[in-house]
Amino acid sequence: MNTIPTITKNLLIINVLCFFARLAFASHGIDFDELFGLHFFLASHFQPWQLFTYMFMHASWQHLFFNMFAVWMFGRIMEQTMGQGRFLFYYLTCGLGAGLAQELVQLIQYWYFGFGNYDEVPLNGAVISMADLLNRWNTVGASGAVYGILLSFGMTYPNERMFIFPLPVPIRAKYFVMGYAVIELLSAMSQNGDGVAHMAHLGGMLVGFLLLLYWRGGNGGNKHGGYRNYGRSSSDSWNNFRSWFSSLFKKKEPHIDVTYGGRYDQEAAYRQQKKQDEEELNRILDKVKKNGYEGLTSEEKKRLFDISRK
Repeated sequence: MNTIPTITKNLLIINVLCFFARLAFASHGIDFDELFGLHFFLASHFQPWQLFTYMFMHASWQHLFFNMFAVWMFGRIMEQTMGQGRFLFYYLTCGLGAGLAQELVQLIQYWYFGFGNYDEVPLNGAVISMADLLNRWNTVGASGAVYGILLSFGMTYPNERMFIFPLPVPIRAKYFVMGYAVIELLSAMSQNGDGVAHMAHLGGMLVGFLLLLYWRGGNGGNKHGGYRNYGRSSSDSWNNFRSWFSSLFKKKEPHIDVTYGGRYDQEAAYRQQKKQDEEELNRILDKVKKNGYEGLTSEEKKRLFDISRK
């Protein structure tokens, strides 16, 4: 635990403590999901704070484990890359965006099926009140924030190779994230009724994508978590996005300055360049760990981005 960055460590601890508290209070008849899970905003049990508290509630051990495993695996990397304040802001914003996306989906369902025209509805062979049905629309879990972290990793380190069970070969991070997004979209469009908030996952990714696009357009924050405009226009953000998106599908070739010699000289120059890049990357990441992402100069931020794409 001592090697895990502060924000990531605290997120892990808080989520685990909330899960144990949920189990402990359940034995005394107190339902944490009802109090802190995210209800549909037209339901009588909805409270504004649930848009934040829902992301610290989990329905089962498996639900908790897989979300926290992803936070541990990718969150610690992104916290060291972004800095503590920005990473925490990003995590919570993605979770909030996921919750709002889920609320929007439920509102569309409410309108589409005309639930407002009924006082009672049949459910599992019984008839329940509409108020009871709406209160059963309850969402819990950190998955929306987790999917935002996955997206940030894929955008920051698109060519990082990952071993994903049960695939026999490594896969680049950008394809891993794209694959997850496609699976979630197809799952959301299907009528399988699996009880998973797929649109909330996509909402977390979308909000994370927009936030990263905003930052890459030249807008960032200070070490206290506040955000300010650095004067770059929206067209800069769009051009930056187009360049990044195009780079995902280009084959990266090493830039080698070889004046003479043959294949041996090229390989030696490539190894030397790779070693220099690794040393510079380690130096920049050490600086991020000490001073946060905001402590980097503009040139260091650019070098961090360029090296991560190789």
